[in-house]
Amino acid sequence: MSFVLRSLFQALSPAGDGARLSVLIFHRVLPAPDPLFPDEVDARRFDALCGWLADWFNVLPLDEAVVRLNAGTLPARAACISFDDGYADNYSVALPILQRHGLPATFFIATGFLDGGRMWNDTLIESVRLSGKLKLDLSGLQDALGEDLGQHALGDMIGRRTALSRLIERVKYLPPESRLACVNAIAERAEVSPPNDLMMSSGEVRALRRAGMQIGAHTVSHPILAKLDANRAADEVARSRDALQALLGERVGLFAYPNGKPGTDYLPDVHPRLVRELGFDAAVSTHWAVARRGDDAFQIPRFTPWDRGRLKFGMRLANNLIRGDPRSAAARANY
Repeated sequence: MSFVLRSLFQALSPAGDGARLSVLIFHRVLPAPDPLFPDEVDARRFDALCGWLADWFNVLPLDEAVVRLNAGTLPARAACISFDDGYADNYSVALPILQRHGLPATFFIATGFLDGGRMWNDTLIESVRLSGKLKLDLSGLQDALGEDLGQHALGDMIGRRTALSRLIERVKYLPPESRLACVNAIAERAEVSPPNDLMMSSGEVRALRRAGMQIGAHTVSHPILAKLDANRAADEVARSRDALQALLGERVGLFAYPNGKPGTDYLPDVHPRLVRELGFDAAVSTHWAVARRGDDAFQIPRFTPWDRGRLKFGMRLANNLIRGDPRSAAARANY
């Protein structure tokens, strides 16, 4: 099976001018499966994925891959691995697995959450996870559309999953200050004090870099850039870069758009130009596709894998390569 899949990737992702770069995106690698998020990647599953990637692809550091893609010197079956946000398990769980397989990765850090910070979604998630209530009454709190958040049953794990899937989407697009106030209010209603050890420390970010991994910027507070005015968007991007450069003592040239959906989370005609003007070399989105020579280096697409089986995982990667083929009707339909 490995030979067949490797041959398929060789055909779909040749070397040179016709090369296609697959960039995978991860967020967390949990020590053990999470019953609240059964599809979240855990250590055992990530170890298997890394083994498959090492077998099938030429995995490169992202900055090198971007330069070689634009120069037409990318190898066949080229791929990169990336992580967003800066979770502590990226260092404690993912790094040893990456090292064992000899794979490089790029970690995009939202700098405002280092050293004991917590992202808004984790405040929400941990409030629902840890609450002892059977019903969470959020009446009076409003979502991004101004609609009441209402009541949510927490009697079992299915109910908690359902509550989270609804609440995350409804709260996500609130302005940053309103979003933070909302999730803090949810924690109070849930009668929960969420943990403050979910994100990396500054020392762990430095240790990732010493281990040969790349570090990129991901704003300070992980806002939806499309919802910010130009000055505030520039400040979020620049301050995250400056904080990381001060922390690492070196230039940071890579950036990831928070959430990363073009047209929804960032504006393709505004923010790539902003990131370029701030001196970055490349930026990544979460649009599903592959990058080809001549594509915008400030809107590199990424792909989110989720299949557990080797064949399904491989075929989904192959399908993403096919979708990235400009000759494909399916590719045109997906843009």
